[in-house]
Amino acid sequence: MPNYSWPPMDQRKVMGKAHNRLDGFAKSSGRAKYPSDVNREGMVYGVILTSPHAHCTIKSIDTTAAQKMPGVTAVRVTAPAGTEIQWAGAEIAWVAADTEPHARDAVRAIQVAYNVLPHFVSEEKKSKAGTRAKPAGEQTTGDVDEALKAADGVSEGYYAIPVLTHSCLEPHGQVIEWKGDKMEYWPSSQAVSTVAGDLAQQLKIPASQIHVSMDYMGGGFGSKFPSDIWGAECARLSKDSGGKPVKLFLDRATELTIAGVRPSAYANIKVAGKKDGTITAWQSESWATGGFTGGGMPPIPYIFTGIPNRRLNHAAISTNAGGARAWRAPNHQQACFLTFSAIEDFAAKIKMDPVEVLVKNLGLTARAALYERQIRKAQEMADWKKLWHQRGDSGSGNIKRGLGIALSTWGGAGHPSECRIKINPDGSVELEQGTQDLGVGTRTVVAMVAAESLGLTVPDIKVKIGDNAYPVSGPSGGSTTVGGVSSSTRKAAVNALEQLFLKVAPALNADPAKLEAVGGKIQVKGDPSKSMTWKAACQKLGVSSISETGKNDPKNPMGLNTQGAGGVQIADVSVDVETGVVKMNRVVAVADCGLVINPKTAESQVYGGVIMNICGALMEERVMDETLGRVLNADMEFYKLAGIKDIGEIVVHMDVHPDNDKRGVIGLGEPSAISTIAAISNAVANAIGVRVPRVPLSPDHVLTALYGKNMERSRA
Repeated sequence: MPNYSWPPMDQRKVMGKAHNRLDGFAKSSGRAKYPSDVNREGMVYGVILTSPHAHCTIKSIDTTAAQKMPGVTAVRVTAPAGTEIQWAGAEIAWVAADTEPHARDAVRAIQVAYNVLPHFVSEEKKSKAGTRAKPAGEQTTGDVDEALKAADGVSEGYYAIPVLTHSCLEPHGQVIEWKGDKMEYWPSSQAVSTVAGDLAQQLKIPASQIHVSMDYMGGGFGSKFPSDIWGAECARLSKDSGGKPVKLFLDRATELTIAGVRPSAYANIKVAGKKDGTITAWQSESWATGGFTGGGMPPIPYIFTGIPNRRLNHAAISTNAGGARAWRAPNHQQACFLTFSAIEDFAAKIKMDPVEVLVKNLGLTARAALYERQIRKAQEMADWKKLWHQRGDSGSGNIKRGLGIALSTWGGAGHPSECRIKINPDGSVELEQGTQDLGVGTRTVVAMVAAESLGLTVPDIKVKIGDNAYPVSGPSGGSTTVGGVSSSTRKAAVNALEQLFLKVAPALNADPAKLEAVGGKIQVKGDPSKSMTWKAACQKLGVSSISETGKNDPKNPMGLNTQGAGGVQIADVSVDVETGVVKMNRVVAVADCGLVINPKTAESQVYGGVIMNICGALMEERVMDETLGRVLNADMEFYKLAGIKDIGEIVVHMDVHPDNDKRGVIGLGEPSAISTIAAISNAVANAIGVRVPRVPLSPDHVLTALYGKNMERSRA
C-alpha cells in the first residue's frame, strides 16, 4: 500500500507555509460570480407570497388576477385553503414573471383570506408558555442538595442568549433552467455533491438529471444544506414557464425571517464549591426555542462535564417563528455562554481569579493538559496578571476596563470525500473534487496538498471544484471539510505520482519505489544527479494522461485527519458606564488545530469566528413583535452586524507543536466561533462590577444592569 502519511513537519515545502487564497483576486476585483450573479438568456424571476400572520389558517386564495398580470409566466399555490400557518413569513404562493417588479405586482394581486389565530413568540417569558413548554426530564448525578449545603460559596444567576439569524449576505436561492428532462441548477449551497439528490427527491426525478454548478457562495454558516421548498418551487416555476430559466432568491426580510436561526437559551444556574475554587455542584433550569419545534438543551455544564453533583432541567419552548438551522457550532455558543458566565460569577463570589478557578478544575474536563497550556498562553498574551482585577476595582472615571475568559471544544473530523488527480503529458495537473469553498480557503488548501505531494508549486495545480460532475465530497458542515478534502487529495496525488514513477523509472534506470518528486523534478531519492524535470517526466506518458482517485473514509482516516479541537479566548473591553457602550480593545484567541496546512487561512478562520461572535456579543438579536408575531428588525438597518470600528484588535496563536501536528488535520472554523461571546460577557462583568445577564451587551442592557447595581447600593 502506498505511504499516504503527511510529510514530516521539517520536510514540507508547501504545507505549513502562508499562501494567499487562489481566488483572492477574483473576489477582490468583482470577477468572482456567485449564484445570485447568474443571468441566463430569457430568464424570468420568482417571487414568493408569504404569510403576514404568525398563526392562521387560509380561508380562501384566488390567483385569477395575478395570472393575468403583465409578464407573468407561472403562478403556483403551496398553501391552499384549509392550510394552517405556524409562523409569519411562511410560503403561500409563488409567481414567475419576466421582471422582478412584474412578479412582485402579481404577488400583490393574489387575494388571500385568513383566519387569524392566537400566537406566542416570547420564549424568554417561560411562565407564559403554558403547554408550549415541553420538559425534557430531569437529569441528576450525585447529591446536589447536600453539595449546595456543604459549599463554602454558591453563586446564583440568570443568563439569557437570544435567537440570532444567519444573516447570509447572499440570501438563500438559486437559478434553475430545464433543458428537456435535464436541469441546470446554480444554488447558493454548502452541499454541491448532495443538494441535487435532495432536490430530486422533492421533484421525484432521478438525481442524475440535475447538474449542479457553484463556483462561489455568499455565506451559509450552517443554513444552506438542503434545496428547500425554494429550490423545488423554482424548478416547478421553470417547468410551468415552458422551461425558461428562473432566478429565485429570498428578499432580505424573508431571509431574516424564515431562512434559519440559531436557537436561544435561557437558564437559572447555581454553581457551588470550596473557597479554594474547587467546583462541587451545578444546578440549572434551562429553556430554549428554535421556532415551532422548540429548542434542545445546550450541552451544559460545557467542557467541565465531570462536576460530581449535577441537576439539570430543560424545557423546549414552541414559538410561532421561523425554524432553527445549524449555526456554526450548533448549541456550543449557548452552552459556552451559560457555563462560563456562571463559573466566572462563582469565581467572583469567592473572590478568586477566574483563570485560577478554571485551572483548578481542569481535572473535570477531558483535556486538562491541553487546556492548561492554552490558558497559560492566552493569559500571557493578554497580559492578564497586569490587567485583570476583582470586580468593582476598575478605578475612578466613567471608562471601566475588564478582562474575561472562556474555553471551547469541537470535533472537526473529516467527512467522506473523493478526489481525482489528472497528470497530463504536457505536465499540467488537474484536481477535480465535488466540494465547495464557502470563503474559507478550500481551493487553496487542496492545491497546497496536491503541490506538496507532487513536488510542485501551488500555481502548477488547476483546481476544479463546485460541480457535482466531479467526484463526490461531503457537505461543508461541522468543520469536517478540510479534514475530508485534504485527505482525499493527498491519497489521489500519491496514487497518481506512483503511476508516473512507473512510467519514468526505466529512463532513470531506477526502481519506481526508489523515486521521489521534489522541487519540480522526479529523481532517485537523495540523488539529484539522477533526475529529470517534471515536464520531461510527464512527456513519458505519450498521448495518455494519468487519472487517479483517492478517498477519505471517516471510519479509517489513516492518521491524515482526526478530531478534537479546543481553544481559549480572552476578551479585553472598555465600558462607558455613563452611556453603556462597550468597546472592544482586544481578543486573544489560542486555537488547537492539529496539522495546519495554510497558516494564513487558518488564522483567517479564527478572525472570522471571533468577528462573527463580537456581533453576537454586542449587537446581534432577532426582535419579535409580541402583538403581531413578526420579526421587527428583518432588515440590515436594524439587524445590526459589526463594522470594522467595532472589532478592536484580534491576536491569534495557532497551537502548533509536534504532538498536535501528529494528530493530522482537524477542522477549525467552528471551535474558533464558540467562546467569544462568553469571554466578552465576562470581561464586561469584570469591568463594571456586575453581571449583564442578557446578551447582546447593548447600551440598554448594560445600563439596566448598572441601574440594578446602584439600586442595591442605595438600599444597603
